[in-house]
Amino acid sequence: MKILIIEDEPKTAAFLTRGFNEEGYVVDVAADGEDGFHLAATGGYEMVVLDIMLPKRDGWWVLQEIRKHRQDQPVILLTALDDVSHRVKGLNSGADDYLVKPFAFSELLARVRNILRRAPARQTETLQFADLEMDLLRHKAMRAGKQIDLAPQEYRLLEYLLRHPGEVLTRTRLAEQVWDMHFDGDSNVVDVAIRRLRRKADDPYPQKLIHTLRGVGYVLEERD
Repeated sequence: MKILIIEDEPKTAAFLTRGFNEEGYVVDVAADGEDGFHLAATGGYEMVVLDIMLPKRDGWWVLQEIRKHRQDQPVILLTALDDVSHRVKGLNSGADDYLVKPFAFSELLARVRNILRRAPARQTETLQFADLEMDLLRHKAMRAGKQIDLAPQEYRLLEYLLRHPGEVLTRTRLAEQVWDMHFDGDSNVVDVAIRRLRRKADDPYPQKLIHTLRGVGYVLEERD
């Protein structure tokens, strides 16, 4: 499940990214309103976490533009402005929820999950390829109807593969999108994670779905 964080304060953005990653979410970050809206319009996010005080374009503008293009995009506003008039403005402008800084990450996470639960029609509930399936709302992965116990990092990796079936995914792309890190050619972090995922989601089954393209990367596809 993908979350977009639009936040210009680096420490806050890093704090939120780490928290959501630990819960198995794929996270993108934009540091200003213009970049944030561009990503929101093109990235296919299940949730946008939007700060109000942003450079270039503020959060009010971003929210207004999102609502022009996608009425069903879930958005939670973050702000240091603890004023009733701002909360009312945010909700009247189309935000699904409003959270005042400082806040506990556990509260933000609970609000995100609550919005996604009560509005399941607004998002993709499941990802499926062959007999491999992921229930995004219940945070479960299954193969041939049997639940697979995945660590958060493995869950994010499998979700990314399921969102891009048939695409050749390089190690660099996986490192950047799943781990939010620049890929070091000497690092084997991606290969190790793929091996662990295969042991749980591929090796026990006769048909293999996760394939290696030597020297290039990996692909999720059915082969004869």
